[in-house]
Amino acid sequence: MSQDVPWPFAGRVAGLIAGTHPLSQSYHTQHLATDLQSIVTRANAMVTTETGLTLPGDADVVLVTRKQWVERNIASFQHILAPAERRLVESNEISAAVGRRLVAAETGALLGFLSRRVLGQYELVLPTGDDADTIAFVGANILAMERTHQLRPAEFRMWIALHEAAHRAQFVGVPWLRGHFLSLVERMVAAAQPTRIGRVRALFDRAVSARRTGSGFLDERGLMGLFATPEQSEVLDEIQGLMCLLEGHGHVVMDRIGARVLMSQERMSALLKARRSDPRTAAFFRLTGLEMKVRQYELGERFVLAVEREAGWRALDRAWSNAANLPTAGEIEDPQAWLSRTA
Repeated sequence: MSQDVPWPFAGRVAGLIAGTHPLSQSYHTQHLATDLQSIVTRANAMVTTETGLTLPGDADVVLVTRKQWVERNIASFQHILAPAERRLVESNEISAAVGRRLVAAETGALLGFLSRRVLGQYELVLPTGDDADTIAFVGANILAMERTHQLRPAEFRMWIALHEAAHRAQFVGVPWLRGHFLSLVERMVAAAQPTRIGRVRALFDRAVSARRTGSGFLDERGLMGLFATPEQSEVLDEIQGLMCLLEGHGHVVMDRIGARVLMSQERMSALLKARRSDPRTAAFFRLTGLEMKVRQYELGERFVLAVEREAGWRALDRAWSNAANLPTAGEIEDPQAWLSRTA
């Protein structure tokens, strides 16, 4: 029997949840594809000026369906998880076959849900493991947002492009950052251990205790944090600190440029924040650990603005100098501590 995770099954699960959207086959999608390359080129230029980070050349821009977005991410996951795939799903106590299918089902469900919401994504790695420099946009989701909320297409598309261009500036303009981020992912995967019955019993006892005391069973890391080994918890904290910085910095850059060049920037920003805090998805976010990502915007933005207020915008350049200067998860909530350490 193959020892691999059944990724095609993950794709089928994701496809059922993702569904299709009628706008994905309309002429509007063709017009959107034509517009995006020039929009991203202009966004890159503005982000370069705003951040001081160099963006050589243009990113590859692709317009994808929800299904294609899922397929691209599954292919990348498959490559990244390959070194530890067997260890992730095998155990002497839990059926390896069930474990493999469970990993595939969970991954597919998560990607299927996200494919209905994601607007754009700066891609870091290709399925081959090579570095990517690609921004993928999910056309149907962009068109649906424009139609549902009566947004100005030219402004909304530029606003999304600014956010992805900001992430590109971080990973292309800071030469060591891509390798450092992927090394954290590799450490996270390498520290994975099969779920043992003893750990399941401990989690059950924790759930009973939480119910008795009224305390929370899941923290903002969701199931990811719940099943993390001690080694993985340490890496999660590093990833949390880095992602808060990246998301906060990207959000501030996007809003700051948008405030100058887009008439509807304030409305779009409020709309996106309300979308992230939608109570209909809050339970799912908490369960999967995506609540951690939602908080990254808030905490990261607060950190970036506090650093700027205390020491000026260019003080953030310290974070881009080397990995040792990246803020920890604790320093994200205490910007003065980070400024003192890196001064």
